[in-house]
Amino acid sequence: MAEEELPGVLILAIGGTHGVLENLASLLKKHFHLVTMKEFLENKKEMSKKIQSIFVFEGRPTIDRELLESLPNLKVIGNSGVGVDHLDLKIISNFGVKVTNTPHAVADSTADLGMALMLASARRLVEGCHIAVSPDTKYFAVDWLGVEVTRATLGIIGMGNIGYKVAERARAFNMRILYHNRHQRRKEEEEAVGAHYCEKIEDLLQQSDFVMLVVNLTPETHKLIGKKELGLMKPTATLINISRGGVIDQDALVEALQNKVIRAAALDVTYPEPLPRDHPLLKLSNIIITPHIGTATVQAIHMMAEEAIANMLAVLNGKLIPSEVFPK
Repeated sequence: MAEEELPGVLILAIGGTHGVLENLASLLKKHFHLVTMKEFLENKKEMSKKIQSIFVFEGRPTIDRELLESLPNLKVIGNSGVGVDHLDLKIISNFGVKVTNTPHAVADSTADLGMALMLASARRLVEGCHIAVSPDTKYFAVDWLGVEVTRATLGIIGMGNIGYKVAERARAFNMRILYHNRHQRRKEEEEAVGAHYCEKIEDLLQQSDFVMLVVNLTPETHKLIGKKELGLMKPTATLINISRGGVIDQDALVEALQNKVIRAAALDVTYPEPLPRDHPLLKLSNIIITPHIGTATVQAIHMMAEEAIANMLAVLNGKLIPSEVFPK
């Protein structure tokens, strides 16, 4: 099929700071005629008719009512990633447009990062690296200690695809695994990873040495962890967030870390991203922050694009959609 005959897909740009990576653009070109936002804005009249799908990469392009109104033939928005809190699902649905995401491609890489943050925080790897390479270091202190992950209690909040992958990995560390979820997992799924269900989040918080947040950001989970919840955690506990920054009340977290209400935190996500350079979280020694890299691997980014493409093509061809997201 010639490129002009391929269905049009709108993307922000190719390359640059926020654009689609070159190799992913090549993948898209096999199935779509690519239209960048610049090309669309320069020739709206012609391009608006060609665009049947939008590929959202790293939360871009921004989907608003004005854009939706200007695309009469739009049928699907393919989000690369599992979180869709940057999309107004109700407004999009009102335009008769479907939304898809990529829950399968992100699970392993995000679970790996959750484990990496837990281990790095427990063993104080970032601090240790600074000590080892500092020109001021004359000796290694014998009382510079971390804590064990092996045989510790891990509380997972959100036992979807990613949460379950975390549990599979934690089992290899002989961890005691607790989880809180909207719905309890099947008994055989629990037994496979040795996980115990906590109907009340409070029970999980009080017992866990490490609490890992793996939930979608929704009105219900916004500031799910606040001053009260942090106060329920052990003073030796660590909070790990691989979901969305808005799930934690960051002001309460600053206070809890400053006052040693909890031992430490390890965050792959914040609100906003990046944090303002003078944010108090950046001044604390008992925190690790990474730049939202849960899916930032060569393999995951490629699989996410493939999954998004399969979703968009399914919609355009009237087939069963592998991963559709519905408005609440």
